[in-house]
Amino acid sequence: MRLIDDDGAQLGIKTADEAREYAYGKNLDLVEVAAQADPPVAKVMDYGKYRYEQEQKAKLARKHQTSINVKEIKFRPKIGIHDYNTKKGHVERFLNQRAKVKVTIMFRGRETAHPERGRDLLMRLAEDVQDIGHIESQPILDGRNMVMVLGPTKNAGVKRDAENENVQQRQEAVQGDGERQALAPARDEEPQPGEEVVQT
Repeated sequence: MRLIDDDGAQLGIKTADEAREYAYGKNLDLVEVAAQADPPVAKVMDYGKYRYEQEQKAKLARKHQTSINVKEIKFRPKIGIHDYNTKKGHVERFLNQRAKVKVTIMFRGRETAHPERGRDLLMRLAEDVQDIGHIESQPILDGRNMVMVLGPTKNAGVKRDAENENVQQRQEAVQGDGERQALAPARDEEPQPGEEVVQT
């Protein structure tokens, strides 16, 4: 087999026993890295340290990976204005959480004869949330349902972050006022009506 040292230097072709003896002499492990090569390639390394480094790389890759949630919300073609506004609020909340939203219009009975009503409703919703969401998948009729997917824009969640920051600043200001009042020197209290004043 072709042997590679722990610093990457080529040591040439060795027998399995010679390679094993060399690795044990350095108090390291002998790991086969390319079994299909002719001759097979083996490397002298600290296998425990190698495994640890691989796990750390995998953990770092998972940390930087962003998971995308897909939320689903269902409408009916004859939805009332208040129900529409409530569900639109849910869609805005999902988009501000940087989740994709699958919007489904459910048709029943003869409603399937007028798919344009569902399409109009979906386009109206997309227009209402266009500052934080854009259409990723155009409305498609799928059996008795019409489906559209909205994705968050770059502005999604920005307003919420700014609001959270304002709340935090207000809380800090209130805490600061409380501390200032506690540190303020005590004034001579004026007598309240009905209290007797004793002069010394």
